[in-house]
Amino acid sequence: MVMARPYAAPMSLHAALAAAATLMSLAFALSTFERWLRGHRRHEAAWTISLALFAAGSASLWVGAAIGWDEWSFKAFYLFGAILNVPFLALGTVELLAGPTQGRRWTAIISLLGAFCVGLVVSAPLLAPIEPEVLPQGKEVFGIGPRIAAAVGSGAAALVIIGGAPWRAWRLLRQRSADRSSTNRSGVSPGRLAAANLFIATGTLILSAGGVLNSVVDEMDGFALSLVAGITVIFIGFLLTSTDAHSDLRTLRDPVAWRAPPTATRSDTAA
Repeated sequence: MVMARPYAAPMSLHAALAAAATLMSLAFALSTFERWLRGHRRHEAAWTISLALFAAGSASLWVGAAIGWDEWSFKAFYLFGAILNVPFLALGTVELLAGPTQGRRWTAIISLLGAFCVGLVVSAPLLAPIEPEVLPQGKEVFGIGPRIAAAVGSGAAALVIIGGAPWRAWRLLRQRSADRSSTNRSGVSPGRLAAANLFIATGTLILSAGGVLNSVVDEMDGFALSLVAGITVIFIGFLLTSTDAHSDLRTLRDPVAWRAPPTATRSDTAA
């Protein structure tokens, strides 16, 4: 029989931190969605989905901390916060660095596996009752299936971000020509791309550390705080991959050079 873990931290603080993570994730998702609408860049679509999933996972944490945990609030938290969000974050990195061909392939793979995981978690029976005042751990209430999905979804995808993306950005820096204004296929300079991936990898590490805090030492405050910090650092990385800020700044400094060409006059079009 699974014994309930002691609960000591004030629930209101947990709820406040979870609410902050939810609102920040939602605001960041709307920001990347707006950027996707402007340029229809595939990596921004993947990151929008990832941030929306972060918001859903944080909202589930908010509900559980505010009114108490039950089967469905925990399943939503486990699905959105431990399985689905990091793979779509990694997909954005693949789209940005590897191009549309690899991006389409991995979009199909991640989408199919994600749909499978939704069915797996929703149909999974609980092996122990859930204490309303304690955030459960997957090993306490789930069988092997959802736990493997969480290990692959969070662990393997995090390795892509933490290991693969900075390595790829480092190769881009080595291979760039003497022209420091050179850019990759996304229109972002290699130096800026390297910095962006370092921020994204660091944010992923912060989120992973928060998971360790909760699963190892039952520190739910630290876990909720890591959501806020990790999502913020990741979003800074997203901003570094955008060329919009540079264009807007250039427009403000030289509006005449960037204004629309004048319309044709009669003399211009006369035969």
